[in-house]
Amino acid sequence: MSKLKRKEYEAELVLLQVELNAMARWLQHTGKRLVVLFEGRDTAGKGGAIHAIANCLNPRQCHVVALAKPSERESGQWYFQRYVPHLPAAGEVALFDRSWYNRAGVEKVMGFAKPAQVEAFLKQAPVFERQLVDDGVLLFKYWLSVDQTEQEKRFAERQVDPLKRWKLSPIDVQAREKYAEYGRAREAMFKATHHRYSPWYVVDFNDQKVGRLNLLRHLLDHLPEQAVPETRDELPPLTTKPGKERYAGPVKPIQGKY
Repeated sequence: MSKLKRKEYEAELVLLQVELNAMARWLQHTGKRLVVLFEGRDTAGKGGAIHAIANCLNPRQCHVVALAKPSERESGQWYFQRYVPHLPAAGEVALFDRSWYNRAGVEKVMGFAKPAQVEAFLKQAPVFERQLVDDGVLLFKYWLSVDQTEQEKRFAERQVDPLKRWKLSPIDVQAREKYAEYGRAREAMFKATHHRYSPWYVVDFNDQKVGRLNLLRHLLDHLPEQAVPETRDELPPLTTKPGKERYAGPVKPIQGKY
C-alpha cells in the first residue's frame, strides 16, 4: 500500500474513531473488558497507535498502561503481579504500551532476566492469558513490525527533535546493535505464546499512518457485533441571557501574550 497523504489519513482515522466510540458504548452496554497489548521494537510506533485509540475515548473508560522498570519490591513479586491491578473492570479498555512480554523481549536480550526466568515466563504466559480469556476478557496482542533502516531513521529524528528526545534512552542506544537478537527473541516468544485463544497479530509499521489504520481496522473487525443504539442528551436553549466569567476576589486572569 502506498503512503497516504495526511488529509487522506486523517479522514480515514476519523471514520475509525467513530467506530471506536461505538465499540466503547458496546463495552459499557455489555460489561465486556478489552485488553490490547502493543509490542514491538523501539520506534515501532506503539505510542502513536495507542494515542489514536485513547485520544477519542473517555479517559475514565480507556486506560493507557506504560509501566516503568520494576521497583525493588516488585522484583520480588510473582512476575505478573504488577500488571494485574491495571486490567480493566467491566466496560473498560486497557491499552498496554509494552506489557508482561518485556520479559521475553528487552529483559531477555539485554540480560535483565536470567534464562531460567525467561523460560518460566514463556511457560506461564499462556496459562495467565488463558485465565484472562476464560474469564471473558477480550485479549488482542499486536506486534508492530519495523525494519532496521527505518528504525535508524526514527532514532536519528529523536536525537535532533527536542520534543522527541525524551524517547531516546541509554537502553535504546545499546539495543540498536541487537536488532538480530531481538528478532530471535520475538520468534521464540511467538512460538511459545501464539495460541488459538490468544494469538499474535503482526502489523507492518514501516509506514506508521498505514500501520495505525490497519491495526484499528483489524481490531474493530475482530470484535463481536457492536450495534448498540446511541443515545443523545437533549440540549434545550438557555432560559436566561448567557453569562460571562467575572472575578470579584484577589485572583485575576493572566494577561496573555497571544
